[in-house]
Amino acid sequence: MAFPFVSARNVLGANTRLNIAAIGAGGKGSVDIGYCAGENVVALCDVDQQNAAGTFAKFPKATRHKDYRVMLEKQAGGIDAVTISTPDHHHFHAAVMAMKLGKHVYVQKPLTHTIWEARQLTKLAREKKLVTQMGNQGHSEVGSRRLVELIQGGVLGEVREIHIWTDRPIWPQGMERPKALPKPDHLDWDLWLGPAPYREFHDGCVPFKWRAFWDFGTGALGDMGCHNMDLAFSSLELRDATAAEATSSGVNGETAPAWSVITYEFPKRGRRPAVKLVWYDGGKKPDAALAKQATLPGNGSIFIGSKDTLYIPSYWGGGSFTSGAKMADFASIPERLPRHPAAAKDNDAAQHLEWIEACKGEGKALANFDYAGPMTESVLLGNIALRAGKRVEWDSRRIKITNAPEANRYVKTEYRKGWEIAV
Repeated sequence: MAFPFVSARNVLGANTRLNIAAIGAGGKGSVDIGYCAGENVVALCDVDQQNAAGTFAKFPKATRHKDYRVMLEKQAGGIDAVTISTPDHHHFHAAVMAMKLGKHVYVQKPLTHTIWEARQLTKLAREKKLVTQMGNQGHSEVGSRRLVELIQGGVLGEVREIHIWTDRPIWPQGMERPKALPKPDHLDWDLWLGPAPYREFHDGCVPFKWRAFWDFGTGALGDMGCHNMDLAFSSLELRDATAAEATSSGVNGETAPAWSVITYEFPKRGRRPAVKLVWYDGGKKPDAALAKQATLPGNGSIFIGSKDTLYIPSYWGGGSFTSGAKMADFASIPERLPRHPAAAKDNDAAQHLEWIEACKGEGKALANFDYAGPMTESVLLGNIALRAGKRVEWDSRRIKITNAPEANRYVKTEYRKGWEIAV
């Protein structure tokens, strides 16, 4: 799995069509490569041929593969960029292989399965000077970009406390491993497992509920943290949390808990004070009174500032101020972030098109790995606190838990024999 170094970065003209391959072609993968339909879709890879059948039919000229290692080895010369829409535990391997071959990559959230992997991908993208994007479409949402400008423009004053919640998991969590079942004929189970430890096939993994299992996913936090926390990270430039502490329904070695509440500590940065960010999932929510509400919806966030409080009743997008201030009151704060024309109707389309256009040298992909890598690191620190069962203190420079050495086994995982990879 040691692919040769390729130094060339293909930045094509705006009128040139990219040759794009998809790793993960069913489910979310069908959506991601579907937004690339205006380019040349040249190769599709999926271990579940039945789940990917619709995508295969949509792009009949694309070659079909089950193993992305084989696809990249055979077709590297004819691929400019790759979308990666697999379970979390494959993100790192697929991205490293593609990037070492000089391919631009679009990787679904969370960027990686572990903190160590996120650090390595960020470094590799910078070294290879490739165009990268993590799939968190709210980052391209027009209302969210305006809120970034307003928060950075000081409308909330100093923000020291943030509460963010989600209605996930919408799949089972908090259970032990289900009993083994016969493997479906249409699934290559060994390839699906990939770098994860081998286990017999069982219910609850394919094609969707794998997020609950620590070997494959990152639970409700990993699934939604990079969505719901995006405004906090982008507006306040949060990175390198120094500690995290969690309570939950209970933790086992197999799956994430049914619910959790996680408190992160972010240090002072520049003029921004230290920030406490509290995450809630599995039905847990903050006090609705913080937003001057009677009840709270399934997803949302509350930014508490020294001047005002911002309440956002969704994953992302527009919100309201508890002072009664209106967005129009801040017209004097200039717009400085780009708005892709497609974002007016479809954030997901905008985020894919921003990446495609950046691959051609037009504009910039704002959810690139310089942003997404550190964000993913901090998000996943919460899972380490969950699994450790105690407050963990984090040294970002050394990539190390300093107060609970036993928790460092969650920072970086070992890969199954045959899936070892050099960065």
